[in-house]
Amino acid sequence: MNCWSLGKAGNTIKLDRSGPYSGRLMMLMWIILSSSLCLMTDGQMKISPETVQQWAVSFGKEITALSTRYSGAKLLQKKYKDIEGAVKIEEVNGDELVKRFAEEMEEMLGRKMKAVKRLAEAAEDADLDHEYNETLEFDYYNSMLINTVDEDGNPVPLGGEFPLEENEHFNKLPVNIQQSNIQVPTNVYNRDPDILNGVYMSEALNDVFADNFQEDPTLTWQYFGSSTGFFRLYPGIQWTPDENGVVTFDCRNRNWYIQAATSPKDVVIVVDVSGSMKGLRLTIAKHTINTILDTLGENDFVNIIAYSDYVRYVEPCFQGTLVQADLDNREHFKLLVEELHVKGEGKVKKAMKESFRILNEATALGQGSLCNQAIMLITDGAMEDFQDVFQEFNWPERRVRVFTYLIGREMTFAENVKWIACNNKGYYTHVSTLADVQENVMEYLHVLSRPMVINHDHDIIWTEAYMDSVFPSTKKLFNTQAQSLLLMTSVAMPVFSKKRETLSHGILLGVVGTDVALRELMRLATRYKLGVHGYAYLITNNGYILSHPDLRPLYKEGKKLKPKPNYNSVDLSEVEWEDSEEKLRTAMVKGETGNLSLDVKTSVDKGRRVMFLKNDYYYTVINETPFSLGIVLSQGYGQYIFIGNVSVEEGLHDLLAPDLTIANEWTYCETDIDPAHRKLSQLQAVERYLTGKEPDLECDMQLLQQTLFDAVVTAPMEAYWNALMLNVSGMDEGIETAFLGTRSGLIRFLRYTGIEKRIGKSFLTSTDKENMFTLDHFPVWYRRAAEYPAGKFLYYMPRQDTRAGRIVIAATAVTVTVGKKTALAGAIGVQMTLEVIESRFWGIAAQPNDTDCSNVEGICPLRCDSLDIACYVIDNNGFVFISEQRNDAGRFFGEIDGSVMTTLIRMGMFKRVSLFDYQAMCKMNSHSVSSARPLLSPFYGLASALKWFLSNFLLFLLEFNICGFWHTEHFADASVHKKKGDILQPCDTEYPSFVYEPSVKETNSIIKCGRCQKMFVVQQIPESNLLMLVVQADCDCSKQYPPITLDPEEVRYNSSVKCDRMKSQKVRRRPESCHSYHAQENADDCGGASFISPSTSVFFMCLLFAAVVS
Repeated sequence: MNCWSLGKAGNTIKLDRSGPYSGRLMMLMWIILSSSLCLMTDGQMKISPETVQQWAVSFGKEITALSTRYSGAKLLQKKYKDIEGAVKIEEVNGDELVKRFAEEMEEMLGRKMKAVKRLAEAAEDADLDHEYNETLEFDYYNSMLINTVDEDGNPVPLGGEFPLEENEHFNKLPVNIQQSNIQVPTNVYNRDPDILNGVYMSEALNDVFADNFQEDPTLTWQYFGSSTGFFRLYPGIQWTPDENGVVTFDCRNRNWYIQAATSPKDVVIVVDVSGSMKGLRLTIAKHTINTILDTLGENDFVNIIAYSDYVRYVEPCFQGTLVQADLDNREHFKLLVEELHVKGEGKVKKAMKESFRILNEATALGQGSLCNQAIMLITDGAMEDFQDVFQEFNWPERRVRVFTYLIGREMTFAENVKWIACNNKGYYTHVSTLADVQENVMEYLHVLSRPMVINHDHDIIWTEAYMDSVFPSTKKLFNTQAQSLLLMTSVAMPVFSKKRETLSHGILLGVVGTDVALRELMRLATRYKLGVHGYAYLITNNGYILSHPDLRPLYKEGKKLKPKPNYNSVDLSEVEWEDSEEKLRTAMVKGETGNLSLDVKTSVDKGRRVMFLKNDYYYTVINETPFSLGIVLSQGYGQYIFIGNVSVEEGLHDLLAPDLTIANEWTYCETDIDPAHRKLSQLQAVERYLTGKEPDLECDMQLLQQTLFDAVVTAPMEAYWNALMLNVSGMDEGIETAFLGTRSGLIRFLRYTGIEKRIGKSFLTSTDKENMFTLDHFPVWYRRAAEYPAGKFLYYMPRQDTRAGRIVIAATAVTVTVGKKTALAGAIGVQMTLEVIESRFWGIAAQPNDTDCSNVEGICPLRCDSLDIACYVIDNNGFVFISEQRNDAGRFFGEIDGSVMTTLIRMGMFKRVSLFDYQAMCKMNSHSVSSARPLLSPFYGLASALKWFLSNFLLFLLEFNICGFWHTEHFADASVHKKKGDILQPCDTEYPSFVYEPSVKETNSIIKCGRCQKMFVVQQIPESNLLMLVVQADCDCSKQYPPITLDPEEVRYNSSVKCDRMKSQKVRRRPESCHSYHAQENADDCGGASFISPSTSVFFMCLLFAAVVS
């Protein structure tokens, strides 16, 4: 080495001989400097690449021999090689496959629609035969009161004995499959004549519920939601109230009810924020807006305008337009509504003109729903003359309905506000308390439903994905069940009054429906036909995900799993984000049939590792629904499937071996049709079918045949593994489990180590979803091995929450070749402790002290256990396997040594890959989550408590609760003041992954770090995905090279980009039907029922006290 070469990126430092001679002192300084440079350079550590290469070769041979021996990979490959002449390989036809899956789904969903139609017909016939009885006395089973007794041990009214029994089909909930029962919200009187007449009439549905379930045993919950507020549910259950003894569930708020009751709509909410709306009125107004927003869905469009002296949009970004009322936008509006303040004089005329202008422009431009249009006016009074506004914009057609909500007790302007509604085919309601809001808002839905009811158009609707969070098992599901179990869609149909005398009123009786677990629907897209990286997914007409293996609807808050705020409005483009031009999304939303190919980056191991795939997408529409189905087949192994054939007798014998399991989440045989089969595992069902014990089971014969074939071919592995295990003296300590898996979902494994000594205790157990065949994916070891050359082992350490007891998995692919076609037969591997690998490495990576160093340039003997050397083994994604610091195992190497990792990236040995997560949750940046007043002094806490007490005391004095429902949340907010930094909200993130470039087998370099230099040598370990890295350890480069982390970074958008993203309207397919007008509609029924006036003194006392504490 030249003594002047300091070698950073090819640069050299040479002595500058030019310049004047400055005497002996200068000469002495140059000599000293030159000597120090030479000493520093000659003192630079030299690591022999040849020595590291020898270590890597030796280590590679050892771990390959170890993995090959204990997995039996060569034997399995030979067994599949032997049968190549007896199998055939077929190319998977994606176009035919997606059409067949869609037809099966259409048939399944069709059965649900037929069941709902029968319910609707029965309900309408029952109503036609029923005469309303104001004095009806009728006891029914109230789901809140069943099986409860009073202090004397007698059944409480509307209770009584109601037998319940746990049922596998209904998530092991105690149910009564003989009859339904009734749920009534706490704020609805359960003996109201309307409730009693509706319950009595709907008793006729009990027989239909039971007949439907008998005809289609895959049906889940069936129900009738009444327009009066009660909810009839089959099978009957015990309804559990919240911790306050309150049942807030109101069926009329559910999306299935709202969508079935009305056609799509454009809504402009106009709210009065003038000075007179202060205090309680503004609180009621805000609650009214939020309740209206809750009645909107993804097929609706909305905007909100606030007015006083001037008109302003609550979201300036949305000025002059309508935005889709998806969950994101609705929640965004709610946050903005909370910030509204009152000021000035109310001039509603300008606001009404602006509202009509928005709606008219939307129609002219073909935007919005192109169906119903409505203005919701929320005010405490209207003094202006509006007639000229309506003459200009809405009369005589009255195409836009106007609904008015008079806020507060003051009735001075009631006639004006009612006139507005009645002259624009709307409805007027008076909202004097928070308790009034819910019932009064729901009235507008019944008005919008009139044209559909009068015309008797029974449109069937399907909802977007939602979580089955209504029933008492919800908390259990969130904590113990897979998240896909929670996702549902509902099919629903409106129920009308067919009585002639009320025809023009268009009376909506309610909505009937049933739920469909999306998990059960996706079972029809059989996993084995899609291959190792393939999958199926469903989207709605709006492009939102119904089901996708990458949909993550839950997030963890502390130890609890919670649904994300926007879990059901995740767009296809946010999951399949490589579809940058949205060609796939557009075609599917339009209901087209076709295919396209995309180069994609997909992550495994919870986002830490990336794989590069070329995927073929096939898609088609599911008829009679707003859904589209897509399937993905990866090119390469995903293109082919091999088919073998053996006798049932031979295959069954090998299938029943103790070391064998099959994918219990797959459907080999349908166990949900006959109740007697529901407790059977899939393997038990297959055995009973093949042995003739249950010949009536419906089974997938192609899957069964392939499973039997795989069982026979892999059977010799049992004897091979057992022979190794019985040779106790020849067993290496730390080898824990040998395993294999095939495309048919079959897994064989043998535990070499007992449970008491085994570190990987959960590996290949039912809790280890990542390493098992599931409905969503093949095991991680199978997927990773498939992307690595067959016969070569891929090594990785599974991600674990604890650093104690690390395990290593080695896996390799097994293939079958017929002619020029090669199909993936399976994967095989071994799970061992990290110590097994470590002991072999440390035994190799140390030259003995008597090594002949005469021809070696650099440190000799070179030893990894010396203090000035750091040795690592890392994998192809940069994660550390072996380090002297045991806590480094499993960490990303860039976090440990940023200087070496940075250099490897610059040299092209590793490549940084950016991945995106559009379903992330990020911490909020602001200081407070609540706008409530902090407890600045004890007075506010005392005042809040006193207000709560007096408000509830006044409940006895007022027929409607004025204060009890009002601002009790301020008391709670004042006592719980959270930091926003602890609150998570939806966000977009970018995170890195790193991939080794296999064409670079070895490299070495010197890094200059201030006053020292660091040398390192990297060598690929043959026949593996591992690298050996030897680094000079006595030069600290952390100041010059910070660590490289894998932490995700939030993608922040400036206000302009954020606005564009929020109001951008992606391609969507509108619902086919629209019911916005009928000539026979009776528009005279426009509200204005009498109101209850409390004592004036009590009323003003409440308001006076409210003003004091506010």
